[in-house]
Amino acid sequence: MRQFYKYFILLFIVTGAGQFPGNLFAQTHPADSSKTKKDTVKTHSLKEVSVRAGRISSRNTSATPVQVLKGAELEKLNSLSVADAIRFFSGVQLKDYGGVGGLKTINVRSLGTNHVAVFYDGVEFGNAQNGQVDLGKFSLDNIEEIALYNGQKSTIFQPAKGFAAGSSIYLVAKQPYFEPGSNSNGKVSLKTGSFGLLNPSLLWQYKLTDNLYGTISTELTHANGRYKFRSTNGVYDTTAVRHNGDIDAQRVEAGLYAKLKDSSSWNAKAYLYNSNRGLPGAVVNNKFDNKQRQKDRDIFVQSAYNKNFGKSYSLMLSAKYSNDHTHYFDPEITTLRGLLENKYDEQELYFSAAGKYRINSFWDVGLSTDYQFNTLNATENDSAQYRFVHPRRNTVLTAAATDLHFKHFSVQASLLGTFVKDLVDTLSAAGKKSKLTPALLFSWQPSADPDFRVRGFYKSIFRLPTFNDLYYTFIGNSFLRPELTKQYDLGITYTKSSDKRSLVYFAIQTDAYYNQVSDKIVAVPGTNLARWTMYNLGKVQIRGLEVNAQTTWKLPADIYLNTGISYTYQKAIDVTDKTDFNYRQQIPYTPVNSGSVLIGAEWRKLAFNYSYIYTGERYDSKANIPENYVQPWYTHDISFSYTTRYNKHKLKLTAEVNNIFNQDYDVILNFPMPKRNYRFTISSGF
Repeated sequence: MRQFYKYFILLFIVTGAGQFPGNLFAQTHPADSSKTKKDTVKTHSLKEVSVRAGRISSRNTSATPVQVLKGAELEKLNSLSVADAIRFFSGVQLKDYGGVGGLKTINVRSLGTNHVAVFYDGVEFGNAQNGQVDLGKFSLDNIEEIALYNGQKSTIFQPAKGFAAGSSIYLVAKQPYFEPGSNSNGKVSLKTGSFGLLNPSLLWQYKLTDNLYGTISTELTHANGRYKFRSTNGVYDTTAVRHNGDIDAQRVEAGLYAKLKDSSSWNAKAYLYNSNRGLPGAVVNNKFDNKQRQKDRDIFVQSAYNKNFGKSYSLMLSAKYSNDHTHYFDPEITTLRGLLENKYDEQELYFSAAGKYRINSFWDVGLSTDYQFNTLNATENDSAQYRFVHPRRNTVLTAAATDLHFKHFSVQASLLGTFVKDLVDTLSAAGKKSKLTPALLFSWQPSADPDFRVRGFYKSIFRLPTFNDLYYTFIGNSFLRPELTKQYDLGITYTKSSDKRSLVYFAIQTDAYYNQVSDKIVAVPGTNLARWTMYNLGKVQIRGLEVNAQTTWKLPADIYLNTGISYTYQKAIDVTDKTDFNYRQQIPYTPVNSGSVLIGAEWRKLAFNYSYIYTGERYDSKANIPENYVQPWYTHDISFSYTTRYNKHKLKLTAEVNNIFNQDYDVILNFPMPKRNYRFTISSGF
């Protein structure tokens, strides 16, 4: 482990010295610059109330649906990782394979995990090997804001990658903020609870000069992953214990933030994540124990620069280098080279330049270009080396965009060019691929009331197959066709604030959407999480409706009550071939009905939170027959917290009970989830 830290520090020094340009702040709205300060204010002003009810963004002029969790609102959830928090967003299906260390990915509006881009401080967290980002590895201890955008961010000033996904998750790390007269602050935290969980963390922010700040965030996660579950393989009176779900993980982040003399800004971030986990596998044929193991080591450095040239031109530059190592071991499978042991190393080099020019008071134009180079290698003398082609991919993304904004109406249009070339050492490469995909977004205020708006968008997406799709040994197919997706959305938003009534904040947004997917690529796990079956559904139609509503009430005795509800109705059907048995049937793991409820109450130093999540019935295969039926699942979670001052430090104690009614359920069939479990947290600011 010591050599990883040395490598991490070296990479950080190189990035800081090189000052790779870019802007990690560019993905946040200008109104966000004061968010940390608002979250620390203790008065019950109207602005503070709107932050408390922040799941529907108050920035309702967005032409695309956006859901936000940040600050105090984010801390209230019974969530250990980003994946846990995102469950409360509408239109999201979480794929959770169980336990603290289980793989966690999301699917938004049934487009598939590969259509979800994850940005961390403005730069995408990519994975060319399988296109999936495990959101369970992102702790909430250093996250200030999570935002989910359907379509894309409603701005033309962003990297070309921001235009290239069906939906995007933006994670914003906690930015440095100092009280007057202070040069440093921080937070220490310790979580413990069920499954042998031990999770200490540290966040330290320091001021080097008046214009240069630094941050360090680190944490350790240990859990044995053992929990009881009820077998559903025909032996309903059997209670077993989930084994091989343990995890040991370490995360270290360091950042520098600078405000330069010419009013520009620069920052750099270095990141290390290292884990060793068991893969518990599917419970089939009454087999309750698996031996597969996986080690991950993710390192990246990224840097950014942002500058405004007067009032007319803005420039954003960014760069990133990442190096990810995966080691998968299965002692139950023997190959000609010994026990199955696959080791992969993926590297990525990324550069982005984006510019925005203001023609006049109502018309802006933008141009952004990204270049990305990915390689994937398998270690010598390894079973994964058999006929491995060592793929390399060059990707160029170029987006031209325009924005017309008037008092009551705004419209944005963009055209994204995707140009990709794959190279391999042996056999056949996928070759060159290119595509132009447009997008059109609008936001309209139909009356004099600024609280009510109508919005909508159309967007076309070109999603390339991943390295695993194309080149994985025994499974890959270099002739696999890319997916082409068309998205349509029409919605309304309404927000109202008042400091003269008990109902001080109310917000609602609803969207109807229709998606068309051609040559849809679907990945279904096998009996272990490293072997997936790839197949093509052909054509899929997705119709859905999302509703989100939040309220904040000020009750007598200075009690604040926050409520939130979300609901999703979705029909995602296979329309490939009228002669197929599964024609017009629901695609795998997509519920027709799903939703969540959040209720939080605050009184002086005490806080109570309740959450409920429901996912309706689904099928685990293309054929909607009783043999493939997956039952609905739902959970109830509660938490209590107490905040006080001790020796001039803020001290917070939290107790959580998850799945309080001890429900047996599977998010993914044959991967049982934990029953009732507990978590306790103590944290202190300094």
